[in-house]
Formats: sequence, structure tokens, C-alpha cells
Amino acid sequence: MDKENTNIIEMRHIVKDFDGFKANNDINLTLRKGEILALLGENGAGKSTLMRILSGLLQPTSGEIFVKGQKVTIDGPIAAQKLGIGMVHQHFMLADAFTVLENIILGHETTKGLQLDLKKARQDLLALSQHYGLAIEPDAKVANITVAQQQRVEILKVLYRGADILIFDEPTAVLTPQEITEFIKIIKNLAAEGKSIILITHKLKEIKASANRVAVIRHGQSIGTVNVAEANDEELAEMMVGRHVNFKLQKKQAALGKDVLQVKDLHVKEDRGAEAVKGLSFKVRQGEILGIAGIDGNGQDELVEALTGLRKVESGKIIIKDKDMTNEKVRKITEWGVSHVPADRQKYGLILQLPLYENLALQTYYQKPYSNHGIMNFKAIRKHAKELIQKFDVRTSSDALKASELSGGNQQKAIIARELDRNSDLIVVFQPTRGLDVGAIEYIHKQLLAQRDAGKAILLVSYELDEIMQLSDRILVLHNGQESGEVRPDDTTEKELGLLMTGINRKEGAESAR
Repeated sequence: MDKENTNIIEMRHIVKDFDGFKANNDINLTLRKGEILALLGENGAGKSTLMRILSGLLQPTSGEIFVKGQKVTIDGPIAAQKLGIGMVHQHFMLADAFTVLENIILGHETTKGLQLDLKKARQDLLALSQHYGLAIEPDAKVANITVAQQQRVEILKVLYRGADILIFDEPTAVLTPQEITEFIKIIKNLAAEGKSIILITHKLKEIKASANRVAVIRHGQSIGTVNVAEANDEELAEMMVGRHVNFKLQKKQAALGKDVLQVKDLHVKEDRGAEAVKGLSFKVRQGEILGIAGIDGNGQDELVEALTGLRKVESGKIIIKDKDMTNEKVRKITEWGVSHVPADRQKYGLILQLPLYENLALQTYYQKPYSNHGIMNFKAIRKHAKELIQKFDVRTSSDALKASELSGGNQQKAIIARELDRNSDLIVVFQPTRGLDVGAIEYIHKQLLAQRDAGKAILLVSYELDEIMQLSDRILVLHNGQESGEVRPDDTTEKELGLLMTGINRKEGAESAR
């Protein structure tokens, strides 16, 4: 049979019912041998649920699955593995204390008699790594490697188990632009080798750069499957959200007020004791968005943690609304009028085992009307939570659902809802639209601009250059924990920003272009 018409996976009339809520409602999906199929849909549309069914983590309420033409029952991850199906999850499933090699062979160990044959496992892993161009250090602890390297470990883990059908759930959500380019190259190589790939993503640019076809689902139902080469961004966005999406932001001229944040000669160390922020100074004024651009690992995490009380400042000052807040406690900084949307929504943004309504009150639960003399008013807390859920379109079956049970994008929307609702004077946002679909991104961007126009000071840290370019009034570029340059979006390009991010200043860039 012709490769183009060979279906390696068929999912027919898949329904997944969670106590009356149909996360998947009669979905049909086909995956061809050797192709990259993008799975596109809003946050909470049912994409991850559908893929968890295919990978054996969930059982369908009804429907049929065919693998290589044979009807199958996938009653667990081991059954999926035997069928050659492997999934790389959005939040990696790695043990930080183990080495790369130990993580990859875990549950699939090579033995020699009754002993682990680590030598043979290492040889096999290095051969696999070289074959697919996925360079790794087998003896490095997972806790000490970058996010992009951890992703390579996850990919090698499924390949080591013999997968020829690979599912990637939001694989670029935590990667830098350079790492995304590398990732797309990797999956294209895998497809060229005959692997079949399903790519769950919201990023239309990445779909255009990597996928052959795109299947769109909305509210748990199949909308259609189209060839990527024949579709444009506007059509795909409308299929996904059911309405026209405006990709171009309308931004008013900034009406600047007084300084809200002043950072003076700031020095901050990273976890291993090396200096991560090196003498940084800048200001953010009322009514402006200062964008921080830079390659991941150039001091952004440490800077934001220092500003919000999560990390000690070695020297320098952080002045917020004319008050020295250097090394103050988190609550004191919060109460002084600082909102914080963290980069790691699960580590710092939410308490995953608490219900959504309690997470939406994390910063205010001890204040009136949510608490009176230490007695919690859950009626007021839940009423307010439901208002935020509706306003920010957090897709959930109930405000009592645990935060861990929300999709990644809806977890992000919940944090943004909580932080923007607090009417803070300074809003520190780190990757505010990570994992969000284009409709949600449009909404969040409008909310941030509305805060700016209301006179709030916003510090935006993002690895999405188009987001930095669209939202910022000024852009501060970081390289190696220091300022590499400051530019305005209407006076620069993504190419120049890229050069500044690698430490090449404007003058050097102009000379190299001659």
C-alpha cells in the first residue's frame, strides 16, 4: 500500500464520559505511517484525554481503536507499549534523583543473569542517541540538566521501548525559540525514519513548520482534518475556537506615570551558588509594559524570584512604590500590591490537590469577605471563584474540581484570573500564555493591555518573541544575567533581538551585517 494512505492508527467514534461530562464526544481520528499529525484544539477541548486513551492511561466509554489494521483493546500503558505507542507528556515523568540512563531503562532494564547489565544498556542507549541525533549525557542527574535535555530523555525513553507511534503533548511549551527549531528538526527526522507522530499543540506557527495534516477538535467533538499546506492561520484558528481570532493587537500610546518598580544594581545567585543576575538595573513605570527577552537560563528565573520574595538578593535594591522591598517576605510583597504569574504554574502557581475555588483564593482567603476573625466564608469564596471562572473562561466541570485535574492551559488561566483580579499596582508575569490556545492568548493579551491602560506597571518575561514584540512598550534583553541592550518594539526586529539575546550588541550586529 502507498505510505500516504496507510493508516497506522484509527480511532472511531471515541466517547469518554466523566460523570455526565463528555470530554470526548464521538471523535474520529486517523494517523498515517510516517506522518506528523497535529492535534489542535482549545484548552479543555479533549485533546489530552483522547491521547491518554490511545496511550492506555484512560479507558474509553465507547468507541473502537485500530492499530495497523487490527482492532485492539488498550487497557494500560504496558498494552500501549506492546503496540509500539509511546507518549511524551507535557509535564515530564522523570525521577530527578536518577541519572539519564537510569530514567530511560527504568521498567525496561537489560539484565545479565540476575544482574543489571548497565554496560549493555549504555551501549544501546548511546547507539540510539547517535542514530536519532539526540545527544545526551547518560550519567548526568536529571535534576542537573536543562528542560530541553529532559525532553530528549523522554523521547529516548519511548524510543528505547521500541515505540514507532509517538505522541507529544504540548512539547514546546517550556522550550526557547532555538530549542523549538531543534525539536521540529528532531520530529521531522523521526517521521523520515518511518515513525508516526501525533503532536498536540496550540502553536499554529509550529504546525505550519512541522505537520503534514492537522486534526481539529472543539468542545470534545471532531471538527475536521485538513492538509497543513492548504490551510492558513486564520482558518485553523476559526476551526479551533469557532469564531474569528484577531492576530493583530490594537495598542494605545502608553500614558506613563511615576516609577512603580526600581531595580538597582541587583545581584542574585542561582541554586548552585553561581551569580545568575549580575548588577542589573531598570525601572517600570505606571502605564507601561517592560518586556524581558532572553534565552532561557540567562537570569530570568532568579530575577523574578528575587522580585517576588522567593529568592534571596545578595546585593542591590528592589524598590516598589518608593519602598525598599529587598528580601521582604512573599506575603508582605503581595500585600504591598504585587501580582505574580509564575513560570512554573504547578510548583509556584497552584496547590494541585486543592479544589479550584480554594486556589483562586490563595492570596485573599484570610481577608474580608472571604474570612472573618479566622473563620473562612466558603460561600463568598465559591461565589467569587465562579465569577472568575466565567470571566476568564476557565474550562472546568466544577469549581470544586482539583487543580491537578484541569488541563495545563486552564491551570494557567486560573492563575492569571486570580492575579489580575487583585488590582495590584505591579504585575509580574512570566510566560503568561504558555500552553494557551490562540483564542485564550488573544483574551489574555487584551487583559494585560487593559491593565496597562488602567495605569498598572507590568513586567513581562516571555520566551515568545512575537508576544514580547506585540505587548511591550520597551524591551530589556538579558544575556548571561546582564543587560545586553534595551530597544523599543517599533525600532527593532526579531532578528536583532535574537542577536542581543546571544550577547551581540547593536553596533556589533550592524558591523557583522556589512
